[in-house]
Amino acid sequence: MSEQVADKQVCFRCLVAGRVQGVFFRAATREQAQRLGLTGHARNLPDGRVEVLACGEPDAVAQLREWLRGGPPAAQVTGIACEPETFQQLHGFDTR
Repeated sequence: MSEQVADKQVCFRCLVAGRVQGVFFRAATREQAQRLGLTGHARNLPDGRVEVLACGEPDAVAQLREWLRGGPPAAQVTGIACEPETFQQLHGFDTR
């Protein structure tokens, strides 16, 4: 990837709290991310939250961040905290 293209890419790490484990949150997040052309991962944390790393076009990352506020139908999101990360050239979007 050229440096010019990479300059227009962003990464955000979000921690999503609430009823977000055991409700297909990671799988639904992967589907949304893939639809938006993002790379990264979604993984369960020991404290019950889900960590989402999303990298790609700023508008697409913003759309995923907005989607995370509600998540899939069975989820009950009670909080979300997102911070920018250094851009990483990743391939695909994984669940862990």
